[in-house]
Amino acid sequence: MSCTAVDGDSADLCANCGKHGSDIVKLRDCTACRLVKYCGVDCQKADRKQHKRACKQRAAELKDEQLYSQGHERPEGDFCSICALPIPLPKSGRAVFNPCCMEQICHGCDVATKKRGMFDCPFCRTPIPKGDAENMAMIQARAEKKDPEAIYHLGGRYYSGGLGLQKDVRQAVELYTEAAELGSVEALFNLGVLYYSGDGVQEDKVKAVQLWSKAAKQGQLESRYQLGELELMKGNFNHAKKHFLISANMGDNDSVEKIKAIFMIGVATKEEYAQALRGYQDAIEEMKSPDRDEAKLYQWPLR
Repeated sequence: MSCTAVDGDSADLCANCGKHGSDIVKLRDCTACRLVKYCGVDCQKADRKQHKRACKQRAAELKDEQLYSQGHERPEGDFCSICALPIPLPKSGRAVFNPCCMEQICHGCDVATKKRGMFDCPFCRTPIPKGDAENMAMIQARAEKKDPEAIYHLGGRYYSGGLGLQKDVRQAVELYTEAAELGSVEALFNLGVLYYSGDGVQEDKVKAVQLWSKAAKQGQLESRYQLGELELMKGNFNHAKKHFLISANMGDNDSVEKIKAIFMIGVATKEEYAQALRGYQDAIEEMKSPDRDEAKLYQWPLR
């Protein structure tokens, strides 16, 4: 096939030979940048050298647009399965994890159900496991059914040791990888941490960023914050600011403090700092409930 380069980048023309698209000639987008179309592989190859620079720039822009336009809401797993409110931050120590059904119940709902005399799992009514052996048996049973959250939690047990398991970071990596492939955003974040530090795997910071980016686009707050920190370390203050604004609006106080610091050096505007504060306060209000206020009076874990 002979191809002759043409000027212009009309959406109806092959960017290389100028052939018009029709029912017979199917033009296809450059999959990387979506800026131009080609009538075939030969034309795309012939135009590659001329198009490469613009393609690379636009592909990077598209990647950034996706990263900053997605993941503005916390994922489903961050919400209490009973009251459907987002679990307060930091999540650790703010909810009860139930290995029988892999659901998280906020402290407010846990107190409320116990006050009504319900001491089984508030979500699925399974009796609470007695001891490490029963707890682990429930997690393993769910993991065998390919529950991504069960596999993620099993990976966590191998990573830290406990519930009768010996610490095995490599096994944790395998389980995190499987859980991530099945849809666990928490596993994506943890894998990113391990790849970034080289803990149990060969250090690969590029892969870590890819994992955190994938998780951030699904609302995983810690991944979003970590991406902001990396941009801050590189001196990319505008990119860091975008990440921290998103995580601040999801209720992360540390992100608000980062926006404040960026504001103090003149990178973030007064309006952006105010926006972060408003978003943070709105998110905090969304996490409140009378039951959760009462739960603060109790010592955890409840017996």
